[in-house]
Amino acid sequence: MRLLYFQGLLMMLSYVTTAQSFEVQGHRGCRGLEPENTIPAFLKALELGIVTLELDVVLSQDHQVVVSHDWYFNARFSTKPDGTPVRRAEEKTLRLDQMPYDRIKRYDVGQRGHADFPEQKAQAAYKPLLSEVIATADAYAQQHQLPLPQYNIEIKTEAHTTPEIICPLVAQVLTIPAERFCIQSFDLAVLRYWKAQQEKGTFSNNKLSVLVTMKGLTRSLKELGFRPDIFSPQYRFISRRTVRKAHDLGIRVIPWTVNELQTMQHLQQIGVDGLITDYPNRFKK
Repeated sequence: MRLLYFQGLLMMLSYVTTAQSFEVQGHRGCRGLEPENTIPAFLKALELGIVTLELDVVLSQDHQVVVSHDWYFNARFSTKPDGTPVRRAEEKTLRLDQMPYDRIKRYDVGQRGHADFPEQKAQAAYKPLLSEVIATADAYAQQHQLPLPQYNIEIKTEAHTTPEIICPLVAQVLTIPAERFCIQSFDLAVLRYWKAQQEKGTFSNNKLSVLVTMKGLTRSLKELGFRPDIFSPQYRFISRRTVRKAHDLGIRVIPWTVNELQTMQHLQQIGVDGLITDYPNRFKK
């Protein structure tokens, strides 16, 4: 009887440890509940108990690091300073890299809501600077006695900037300790450049994550040329075998973007180290 008791206790402790180490990241803050990549979205994620905030950055014309997934104002949810919606035909003419930040900030990206996310709260919101997000989220965490946030920062290059331009500007903003942020990108040139600067001692020794869709682990590592800290594939293209192989190499696996509870449970069962979700509240439930 005593043996069964201790076995049960060990299983319970193992479960608790796994749950505590499983890293849930709020995608663009918590896009399913609040306007994406905005201050309300990041604070809501912290309120829900999320520690790692996932976000995207691009550059403005005056080389400010702006938190935005798109390099233009998306017509699905953006409103111009005069109060009229951005039209689909004009959205890609409204490029962030061709606007100074004080003009970018006058556009609204939240009051119209988002048709794909019916639970999202429609409210006035703007595209913030990375520096503002970190300062505001850190202050919120301290005020509410929460752990200081971790930041998973996706660097977007598209066709309008290069790693040599955007990476040093991002690095200048990141005055927080290196262990509190991760740099991720689909652009392998970004990760290679950041890694080279780390080896030179120019950049902090933070975590690096390679983002992929269908590309497998072996091919990704071969093309990248070094072993990243995190492998982050689209969740549909992840298997138990891939997770095991990554772990054998000392690489954590954190897939994106996982919104269904059943899928979250399945991914936990096959051993992933965390997940990125638009709905942190669903995982918490």
